Amino acid sequence: MFIIAGLGNPTLQYEGTRHNAGFDVIDVLAEKYNISVDGRKNRAYIGKGLIAGQKVILAKPQTYMNLSGESIGGLADYYKIDPEHELLVIYDDISLPPGQIRIRKKGSAGGHNGMKNIIRHLQTEVFLRIKVGVGEKPRQFDLADYVLSHFSRAEKEEMEEGYQKAVCAAERILKGEVEAAMNEYNRKVKPKEI
Repeated sequence: MFIIAGLGNPTLQYEGTRHNAGFDVIDVLAEKYNISVDGRKNRAYIGKGLIAGQKVILAKPQTYMNLSGESIGGLADYYKIDPEHELLVIYDDISLPPGQIRIRKKGSAGGHNGMKNIIRHLQTEVFLRIKVGVGEKPRQFDLADYVLSHFSRAEKEEMEEGYQKAVCAAERILKGEVEAAMNEYNRKVKPKEI
């Protein structure tokens, strides 16, 4: 069994914000595979289904971003999964352009408070993750305000493409094709001409 957790903040006020990119990818996966993410377990919305021949639990922690580890750690314990091999976390990254993704098998939180909390609760930095680029913070913006802001129309299109890439990457990871997925998606993408 695999837990695929997308990070975000609950409530309508945060819907469609940069920080909710993980939730948005879970929504695309859920729709594609007809999985209802409406069950409740360990302070998360969850849905069970089958993706790429693997039993999966899609999870959207409802603890607010900075406490994501409380929910994900509890789910990992409850379902007795090995985070190193059976957990995939999908979240926003301000160091990547909108819609670009990057796959990692391990690593630090890189300043992301949700990831810091997950690492603390799991007591390991070794678990799969897909970072979804949401664009670099403009100088005049406060970081918290920026990640809670909404996308421009052009960025929304790039993000939709990014969500699809993240879904394809997740499918490959579930098939055991982690290295191939990294080779395909971790390349730098040239920005589109305007």
